[in-house]
Amino acid sequence: MSDPFKIDGPTCISFSGGRTSAYMLWRVLQSNGGLPADTVVAFANTGLEAEETLAFVARCATEWAVPIRWIEYRNDAAGFALVDHASASRDGEPFTAIITKRSYLPNPVTRFCTSELKIRPMHRYVRTLGWDEWDQFIGIRADEQRRVSKIRARGHSTESKDETMCMPLADAKVSVQEVNRFWNSQSFNLELATDARGRTTEGNCVYCFNKPPAQRLSIAKAGRYPIAWWVKAEDGSLIPGATGRGARFTKDGPSYADIERYAAEQADMFDPNEEAIPCFCGD
Repeated sequence: MSDPFKIDGPTCISFSGGRTSAYMLWRVLQSNGGLPADTVVAFANTGLEAEETLAFVARCATEWAVPIRWIEYRNDAAGFALVDHASASRDGEPFTAIITKRSYLPNPVTRFCTSELKIRPMHRYVRTLGWDEWDQFIGIRADEQRRVSKIRARGHSTESKDETMCMPLADAKVSVQEVNRFWNSQSFNLELATDARGRTTEGNCVYCFNKPPAQRLSIAKAGRYPIAWWVKAEDGSLIPGATGRGARFTKDGPSYADIERYAAEQADMFDPNEEAIPCFCGD
């Protein structure tokens, strides 16, 4: 069997900022003796990631001596900007910009935040390198079979047929247990909590509406990350005139104001076993 981490042409490695995509990057570096030519590692920042995620991305770059391109959406002719750990947005500015442009909130059916804030800015960046076609390495594991099947059936992202979607972790039969074993043996790690199945519960975006209400409530109760941006986006005060008062990221379940209130009351209102809806990097 050929090495699925071996790179032989223009390749963009999608680095979500989590343990799985970081492990994929490490395997690429091992298989290729470093980062090959015509390869870029891209981290798309929405401005709503945990500070620990940003620190982890920066630490991977330093520890492994690999350049990571920090990309953010911009509502301008370029459509993106290159930033770094110091200058990266931390108050949801890219997300606010796309809501302002669209004048409505993303939702589980029209999840434009993924495409507009992550996939398209990456595509715009790699095209500035003169690439017409490229492989896109994404951190989907073998134990994420539903996502694997969906992506393999399509072959490319929903945004471009110029890229070929590659899932080296799935091809190598890597599971979340193997990823966690790797990080438990390292001198540094992503300093975010995991659940009983070894999955990061506070990963980007911290309060993503695709996370079940019980998970978002648990994060709010812990009090480490502010929920104010999400509340303001729904009550219309974040961008006056861009969304109507009472707009919602999802009609099913509580509003973010409800979650904020339940957290203050330390109330348990939701099913703790509800599954999250898969988000980036596959769709």
